[in-house]
Amino acid sequence: MTAVNEARTENSDPTQLTDEEIFNAHLGGKLEVGATASLADPKALSIAYTPGVARVSKAIAADASLAAKYTWAHRLVVVVSDGTAVLGLGDIGPSASLPVMEGKSALFKTFGGLDSIPLVLNTTDVDEIVETLVRLRPSFGAVNLEDVSAPRCFELEQKLIEALDCPVMHDDQHGTAVVSLAALNGANTVLSKNIGDQRVVISGAGAAGIAIAKILIAAGAGDITLLDSRGIVRTGRAGLNPVKEQIAAVTNKSNLDGGIDVALRGADVFIGVSSSQVSEDLIASMANDSIVFALSNPDPEVHPEVAARHAAIVATGRSDFPNQINNVLAFPGIFRGALDAGARRITEGMKLAAADAILAVAKDDLGPDRIVPSALDPRVGPEVAAAVAVAAKADGVA
Repeated sequence: MTAVNEARTENSDPTQLTDEEIFNAHLGGKLEVGATASLADPKALSIAYTPGVARVSKAIAADASLAAKYTWAHRLVVVVSDGTAVLGLGDIGPSASLPVMEGKSALFKTFGGLDSIPLVLNTTDVDEIVETLVRLRPSFGAVNLEDVSAPRCFELEQKLIEALDCPVMHDDQHGTAVVSLAALNGANTVLSKNIGDQRVVISGAGAAGIAIAKILIAAGAGDITLLDSRGIVRTGRAGLNPVKEQIAAVTNKSNLDGGIDVALRGADVFIGVSSSQVSEDLIASMANDSIVFALSNPDPEVHPEVAARHAAIVATGRSDFPNQINNVLAFPGIFRGALDAGARRITEGMKLAAADAILAVAKDDLGPDRIVPSALDPRVGPEVAAAVAVAAKADGVA
């Protein structure tokens, strides 16, 4: 752990939070707009606003590409939500989701150096959301989808990618997937294991679970067993939606059928992204030197102290246990790199590059209790951004 992170750990305890300090910190919201142009005297006012600003507007009217140079739009990320899958709270609506989206925008600024505004929409209709963002496109440079329920989130993201000429990413899917891959690669480095030899069990076949499965396949995982509330997702199982049918076709090479007891027996890796609890006996049934990522918040699928009795490496999504797998390691740098490169979209190669960059920051200090950098490590955002920008150019989307 770096000295900076040690100091932050010593001076703050996220488990000791009171309602008073939480609500006081949210008074009036967590964001404000700051001016970058001086308005200190009449000349400055004339430059920043009328009459000077008219010259800039006329220039952009004649050459639309100049908007990228003379406005903030090309560097502005909108954090978009319909409030249907907020944290662990479920469908609480757009207004109640706004504090979360404000927080997300604050993270973009702090860890990615990007301006960002929350945009919560009072509709759950995919086409209405797409139409709204298409109409608003001149006002922003990228879209971060947040807390949209599955399976609509898959359709919404794909339609937005097709409709907009700018980066679009659903962080609940891909941010989680990128950091999970980085953490698994870190764990495998510590244990001298190869992802191509591992069978990975993913509990939860929603946005995060399916995205994790896809990125692990792209990274060369040996086999993946995906579970939903009805058991193992497999080809031919009745009642699968189209998204699960697609993922069933490229997972479960072992052709397993049944529940999590069947899936975990002899498995090398467990990744939990559902609220389902997993008993100690099931963790004990996994292979030797197993890896357990119990990522549900606030209650992990299995308590990390229990999992550590049987697993070689344990991670959670919480800040009060070692090995926190936190999306903030990924999304600020991914969007920064995409915008730095002028990318039209975010590719699989850019996500894989982000995962490699996250791990690279921690490579000199890896261990069973440190498989990814701290979420507060200031090196992560710039390193991820640089790697993503290179990947964007290599993938031909910049």
